[in-house]
Amino acid sequence: MKTKFTPLVQLKHSKMQECELEVQKAYKKFNKAQKALEESINELEALVEPKSGSMHDFLAQRAIVDAQHRTIKHNQERLRYEQKQLALAKELLTKETIEYEKFNYLQTQEIQKIKKAIALKEAKNLDEVALMRFARDMK
Repeated sequence: MKTKFTPLVQLKHSKMQECELEVQKAYKKFNKAQKALEESINELEALVEPKSGSMHDFLAQRAIVDAQHRTIKHNQERLRYEQKQLALAKELLTKETIEYEKFNYLQTQEIQKIKKAIALKEAKNLDEVALMRFARDMK
């Protein structure tokens, strides 16, 4: 049954679905960033310091370790950013869900009013028919 709220309910439902997709995308990005951080930490742990050799080898290894620390820091920042984006997407989804539920409730209330009005009209029509039959039978 269509009401004046039907287009709004459909619009809010589609927006809510879009937000759900955004949350899923945000989760994927967050998980990807988390995996990248874990990989960079594992790579750092896999590095071994040279026990012997030239100073050049030691400095080269130190540069690799420093680069890996920068990579870890970058991945941590990316993870924090993706975490914030995920929180924003969840918040927007919550907001859109509330809006959808609000208009859906209003639509349901409107449908109940229409059903009551139809039932009342049918009852009046039945009463009128009953009165007409009663009046006919009385003659």
